Amino acid sequence: MRVNLGALSLFVALVGLSSFIFLVVAIATDFWYIIDASKLEASRNGTDALSSHSGLWRTCRGECGPGPAPSAEALHLIIVGTSTDTTIKYYNINILHFSSDMHGTFVILMPLSLILMIFGGMTGFISILARAYLLLLMTGLLFLFGALVTLTGISVYIAYSAAAFQEAVCLLRSKDVLVEIDIRFGWSLALVWISFVAEVLTGAMFLLAARVVGLKRQREQAL
Repeated sequence: MRVNLGALSLFVALVGLSSFIFLVVAIATDFWYIIDASKLEASRNGTDALSSHSGLWRTCRGECGPGPAPSAEALHLIIVGTSTDTTIKYYNINILHFSSDMHGTFVILMPLSLILMIFGGMTGFISILARAYLLLLMTGLLFLFGALVTLTGISVYIAYSAAAFQEAVCLLRSKDVLVEIDIRFGWSLALVWISFVAEVLTGAMFLLAARVVGLKRQREQAL
């Protein structure tokens, strides 16, 4: 089956651009991690704003502003909302310090993936115009490497969030309070997953384009 290189180039450009846009929006928004504590707030007569939503750069509780990492925010919410024990407060400080170190990992990985995507877009544009086999191949591998970086960032974020949640449960020694708190990942993380899939598809399409160009050159040399 013959593949039309022009149509393939248009498709890969659209998919690559969509991957870039989704990742930019995800990084810029604050709905990676959502804590809905409306039931707990009602039981406390709404004296404190405990519900929040968090992004890579800040935590929004009532008003958006700089804050701890999302999972640390969840842990802080559960502990402060249920106990005033000095030992627990001290332990919470240690967890927040730990979360800051882990938070830095995916804060670096996500922008790195974005940078790789920008470089991939530039080399991809040149390689499509020049119909250069090696450049198309390199661009495809660059996008796949960027997708691997994105997946690593997502994995670290999810694994860390789960670990912090388990720390909260172990510290509380009870899950009763969690019945009144809804903790979930938000739509910003969903956009990252979409971007990841589109990035993998973009890399695969560049590799396919390289294959098409390579076969075309072989046929021309055979003639």
